[in-house]
Amino acid sequence: MNIPNTLTIIRILLVPIIVILLMQELFFLALIVFVAASVTDALDGFLARILKQQTVLGAYLDPLADKALILTTFVALSILNVIPGWLTVIVISRDCVILLGVSVLFLMSVSFEIAPSFVSKATTVIQLLTAFLALVTRCMPGYINYPTIVTVFWVAAFFTIISGLDYISRGIKFINNS
Repeated sequence: MNIPNTLTIIRILLVPIIVILLMQELFFLALIVFVAASVTDALDGFLARILKQQTVLGAYLDPLADKALILTTFVALSILNVIPGWLTVIVISRDCVILLGVSVLFLMSVSFEIAPSFVSKATTVIQLLTAFLALVTRCMPGYINYPTIVTVFWVAAFFTIISGLDYISRGIKFINNS
């Protein structure tokens, strides 16, 4: 066990705390824990590279921790009408398409490596920023105006769709090259 993997596990453990705080409508505390979890996302990869502590476990855990954080936060915020349901459906659908694609490649015995592209990394950052700003609007009404947060929702949707299409394109290339 190393520092980057420990941070990833901490992020996973923070997810249910965020959901519980949201269920209790303790939005400011949820925002603080969400920020802490998001910081671990930035730190774990950075430290893994700097400390040369990249591991196979970390390569699997990090994206799972990201998905757990983003999906559960989006679902909870959507149920509480803080984030629109259509955006949550887009976020979940993209990840379902990716899982389905990986399953198809595996079942076809196609050799592949899932390495995050720039657009998928940007999408993760934008999704985290979207959840953060949505929580800020709930904690501090009027701090972010309505047109701004709606624009953020549409930008998150756009990048999520583009990232999903990028994964589909890469999967098709794997199949064609096998």
